[in-house]
Amino acid sequence: GEYENQVRPLHIIGEHSSGFAAEYVVVPAKNCVKIPPGISYQDAAAAGLVYVTAWHSLITRGGLQAGEDVLIVGAGGGVNSASIQIARLAGAGKIYVVGSNAEKCRTAEELGADVTINREETDNWSKDLFKLTNKRGVDVVVDNVGKATLPLSMRAVRPGGRILIVGGTTGYDATINLAQLFYYHIAIIGSTMGTHHDYETVMNLVFQNRLNAVVGKVFPLTEARQAHETLENFDTFGKVVLDLS
Repeated sequence: GEYENQVRPLHIIGEHSSGFAAEYVVVPAKNCVKIPPGISYQDAAAAGLVYVTAWHSLITRGGLQAGEDVLIVGAGGGVNSASIQIARLAGAGKIYVVGSNAEKCRTAEELGADVTINREETDNWSKDLFKLTNKRGVDVVVDNVGKATLPLSMRAVRPGGRILIVGGTTGYDATINLAQLFYYHIAIIGSTMGTHHDYETVMNLVFQNRLNAVVGKVFPLTEARQAHETLENFDTFGKVVLDLS
C-alpha cells in the first residue's frame, strides 16, 4: 500500500542521519543502499559520510584533474584519509600529507601518500612543502583543520590553485591575507557532504574494493562516551565506529 516498507527487499541497509547512536532510526528509503556480501557493517558505516564528503569536495566541487599535485593537511581524520585514496584513484600527481606524528604519517603512506611531513619535526610545514615542490606549491590543498592551518595552506598552494574546505577542527574564525588571495588568484572552495549521485558513486567504489574504509577503532554502543572522547582527543586514524550488534 501507500505506506508499505520499501526497504524490506534490501535485507541489509545503510544510511547516515541525525541521532545515529541508536538501535533504530527512520530514514527515506531512497537514501538507503544494499550492503553486498563481503562488506562488513563496520566498513560500510565508516565509508558513507566521509567518502561522500571527500568526493564532493575533491571531485565535484574541486575539479581535481589527473596529474595535479595535492596537499592534505591532517592525516588521521576520516575525510582526510578518504581524500588520500580518492586523490590516488583520480590520478593525482604527487600526494603530500601533513601528519601530527610519525605513526600517522606512515599510515598515510600506506593509503597512497607519496610524501609526508611530520609536524613534530618541523616549525613550519608550509616552508617544507614549498621546498619539496621546488618553490611551486601544489595545485590543490585539502584543509579541514581550519583556523590553525589556513594561513599556512595559503602559502602552500600555487598561484591559481584551489584550497578545499569542508570543516575546521581547530576553529572557524580563521584569519587570512586577502591581498595574498586575490594577488595569487587563489580559490577557496567550501562544501559539505554531497549529492545523492556522489553517494551512489563512492559507495559503488567501496563495494568494488577500489576505495577502502579506514576504521580506526570500534566501540559497542554502550561505550559511546568513550568513542566520543577518542574523537575529541584525536586518538585514532580513520573512523570511529559504534557497533550495535
